Amino acid sequence: MLRRKATLISLEVAPYFYALTRNSGSVSEDHILAYEDGQLTLAARNIYDALLDRGPLDSIALRKAAHMTGAKESEWNRALEDLQMDFKILPVGVAEAGSWRYAFIYDITARHFADLPERARRISESRARQRLVELYVASVGAARRRDVVHLFGWPAELVDRTSRHLEQNGVLAFTSHPKQSGDWMALPSLCR
Repeated sequence: MLRRKATLISLEVAPYFYALTRNSGSVSEDHILAYEDGQLTLAARNIYDALLDRGPLDSIALRKAAHMTGAKESEWNRALEDLQMDFKILPVGVAEAGSWRYAFIYDITARHFADLPERARRISESRARQRLVELYVASVGAARRRDVVHLFGWPAELVDRTSRHLEQNGVLAFTSHPKQSGDWMALPSLCR
């Protein structure tokens, strides 16, 4: 979720990430619409369809069910990453499968966490971005705009709009860093 890296996200924060996806909460339709819009590859659609039809599967069984046993490793990994980045699927466990006796078990996110789409539906995109920036700055103390752009992969103008709103509401303050150039977003309590 962050910089296309594996990320642990609390169930309390997950709705904010989900609110920023293209998912409407329809387990059986979201992936088809994304595929038709060119936002999902055929490989990703096949993986999702296999999980939709058969329920949670370990990666070995999933690869077979998605008819991807002969696919390149990069195609397989990219499809899994794309589906996870858009909160369509997630790893939900580990199975003793394959020659290494270790394989992730995947499921459809909205099926595994059935209340997640409804919780996310009440959150606007702008509020989701504000909360995620707020949490990020609270965890690091201070950050530059480019740090937020790099971490979340959002356009700079969205980061600017989000940070200005947080500043206007007293959640963030802009300050300078004693050893580095540029404007920094920080918690107001650190700017005194």
